[in-house]
Amino acid sequence: MRTHKIAAIGGDGVGPEVIEAGLSVLADLAGREGFTLDVTRFDWGSDYYRRTGRMMPVDGVEQLKHFDAIYFGAVGDPDIPDHITLWDLRLAICQGLDQYANVRPTKLIGGMRGPLRPELGEQIDWVIVRENSEGEYSGVGGRAHAGLPIELAMDVAVFTRAGVERICRFACETAMARPRKRLTVVTKSNAQRHGMVLWDEACRDVLKDFPELDVDWKLVDAMAALMVTKPGNFDTILASNLHADILSDLASALTGSLGNGATGNVDPSGKHPSMYEPIHGSAFDIMGKGIANPIGAFWTGAMMLERLGETAAAEKLMAAIETVSRSGPHTPDLGGQADTRAVTDAILDATRRGAQ
Repeated sequence: MRTHKIAAIGGDGVGPEVIEAGLSVLADLAGREGFTLDVTRFDWGSDYYRRTGRMMPVDGVEQLKHFDAIYFGAVGDPDIPDHITLWDLRLAICQGLDQYANVRPTKLIGGMRGPLRPELGEQIDWVIVRENSEGEYSGVGGRAHAGLPIELAMDVAVFTRAGVERICRFACETAMARPRKRLTVVTKSNAQRHGMVLWDEACRDVLKDFPELDVDWKLVDAMAALMVTKPGNFDTILASNLHADILSDLASALTGSLGNGATGNVDPSGKHPSMYEPIHGSAFDIMGKGIANPIGAFWTGAMMLERLGETAAAEKLMAAIETVSRSGPHTPDLGGQADTRAVTDAILDATRRGAQ
């Protein structure tokens, strides 16, 4: 029997709640699809930081290298600065394992109702590919003259030709695997005249190897507007670390809730495990209430199964998500009254019925 070693990191806020919901569904699917998940849970996050002064152990990244995939909940705590919670856990994992491709699918599935008019919302079917290792979130910079009137802080956006080429190639391959074979490259080279100009140049060089692609280019500000006004124009979208971070949250909001959003932090080479997470964040305002939307965690789980080669199980889970999204029950963020457990039970029921 096939066995996949999974590292589960619930993290902060509602993260543990949705990850446990996801694991229950994944374990049930595995039992019926002929494989097993060997899950190891890690209590890393803000509570771990309060106990130890670190978000994860010094050798945390090394520990994760031995797994096939990482299932991650959320990070962030109102009592701990975000630059600590993010950089010392999630980004430390992404950069330490060279998960340079962040993949965020967006689609109005089932009964999802976003803020756009139906005829526009129905056109949303995107995959946003985000450069995940450098760019504006490279971590290069510093501060000086603390407490003085001349105090300064500096963040440097780092673009390397190798980094841009590899994410562009991954985006091209992603677009080629989709029916429309359409790629939009997002830039801001009219204003960011060094890093983003290199971005444009490197992308153009890679695109020469993909003549079958239908390619267009958009400035990031125009892109934000067009995703709302002309969503059908886009399919696969490539953007830098900061730009795609913003655009992908906009994309999930257009499905009706950030709770629907899923993402994968991928090392396309397969040398290191990839990490999968819902995008909704720690949501401390609803922590412990049992009403967190688990759809993003389930969709994320389907992405993880796909990457692990369990395509049939991934398809069954996505079909169940569509069924439950269409017929309910729905959590409060989607206008319903159901709790996390009720949605999880409905997904379990739908996957079981789909297997009959």
